[in-house]
Amino acid sequence: MERLDEQTVRYGSAGEAGRPLGRSVKRGMLNRCPNCGTGRLFRAFLKPVDACAVCGEDISHHRADDLPAYLVIVVVGHVLLTGYMLTDMVFLVSPWVHLAIWVPLAVLAALVTIQPIKGGVIGLQWALKMHGFGGEDNEVADPGRGGPIA
Repeated sequence: MERLDEQTVRYGSAGEAGRPLGRSVKRGMLNRCPNCGTGRLFRAFLKPVDACAVCGEDISHHRADDLPAYLVIVVVGHVLLTGYMLTDMVFLVSPWVHLAIWVPLAVLAALVTIQPIKGGVIGLQWALKMHGFGGEDNEVADPGRGGPIA
């Protein structure tokens, strides 16, 4: 029997349908609405739509912030560093040649991966009902952001 101070905290109402995490992140990475999977998630390169044109899901209150950029740095950095290290062991070329090869590849890889990763982060937030995706406004009741202590 659980005591009052040991109860598990559950977010969202019990009557709502579940939001599968993997499906939501996959839909976001495919630049589709995490709710219906058919509406577009972005209206510009990195600017998400305010609401899905198909199902009407409000997406305007997402808080992706810096996480997509950090994930791109980690992914692209590990892949390119591995490629650089392997080619440096096989081919003995000047550092300028490496610079001419790896800098454009880094810029291109970052530009290709930033939009799908940002979509995946928005899908993650939607699936976990973070930042207003659960139906209530979390920003008002968050004491860490200056909201009232409830």
